[in-house]
Amino acid sequence: MQRTRREFLGLLGGSVAAGSTAGCVAPARNDPVGERRFAMLYEDVAPSVARVQVTADGRTGQGSGFRYRPAAADGAYVVTNQHVVGPDPDAVRLQYADGAWVEVAVLGTDPYSDLAVLEPGEAIDAEPLPLRETVPPIGTEVLVVGSPLGFSGSASQGIISGRNRSIPATGNYTIADAIQTDAALNPGNSGGPILTLDGEVVAVATARVSGSDNLGFGVSAPLARRVVPSLIEHGRYDHSYMGVAIRDVGPLIAEANGLPAARGVYVTATESGGPADGVLRGSTGETVVDGTPVPTGGDVIVGLGETPIDTQSSLSRYLALETTPGDVIDVRIRRGGGETTVQLELGTRPEPQI
Repeated sequence: MQRTRREFLGLLGGSVAAGSTAGCVAPARNDPVGERRFAMLYEDVAPSVARVQVTADGRTGQGSGFRYRPAAADGAYVVTNQHVVGPDPDAVRLQYADGAWVEVAVLGTDPYSDLAVLEPGEAIDAEPLPLRETVPPIGTEVLVVGSPLGFSGSASQGIISGRNRSIPATGNYTIADAIQTDAALNPGNSGGPILTLDGEVVAVATARVSGSDNLGFGVSAPLARRVVPSLIEHGRYDHSYMGVAIRDVGPLIAEANGLPAARGVYVTATESGGPADGVLRGSTGETVVDGTPVPTGGDVIVGLGETPIDTQSSLSRYLALETTPGDVIDVRIRRGGGETTVQLELGTRPEPQI
């Protein structure tokens, strides 16, 4: 009989509080529960994880998904990756732990976060998995459950090995706030849960680095908590948009532009008619440093609101988790040797060119 999640957490000495880090605590020596903590977690969550099979244009693809219930929703849905279901599938089927297949509909997709939501299919006796409110520290142990290479009901373990990563998305955009893990991720794991040992989903598995055995990534739970409810209600999610081309400030840009430190985000150009047009300034010239052409004259973004901005990843994370299209934000910039603050009204990211 499946234990309730509260009973399971009690056995592990965990907490049901959102954002808890009970999964980071090392088990005591000769502790039979601690020694079986991954097995117990798998037993608890496996019924909530599904194999996803997609057919399109006569071809079949595989992935994973898991049951999730947003706070304001009446029932549970299935979360997976957008790249698993694709732009126009002919059929999507789920296979739960009991082995039965059921055809389901796609409720919404978002290529910019690589998330999708499916109908749950037939009612099953499995609890939805909770999404964490925060990403736990590097070193936190995690378990990945899914169907790598079509082998359903598989698990791999590892740790969170990086936070606030930016990974490629559709077009020239990136997915902000991604987590990095050394747990094995293979084709078919995409869309499955990456779980901390307190039974919460910390990320949706989405990618691995080609040729690497210990470097994979997932869409963070905080980003999924923002995107998924909109996919259920509207079938889409609108991302905030500044309309700028940017790059990190490195030593060459800092030297060429007379900056006090190699820190911040350099604006190389603004989109004509976009939100930043007339508010921020792109490059006006170019110089050569150490034999390398380097742009000059552009604004350097050093803060959004009260949040310092040191890199493109921190800028993307702020926009993704703290803002909504239509918000007016304070942008702190370095311009002409001094620092000033300008106000910018965020737009909506254009539709992807698929």
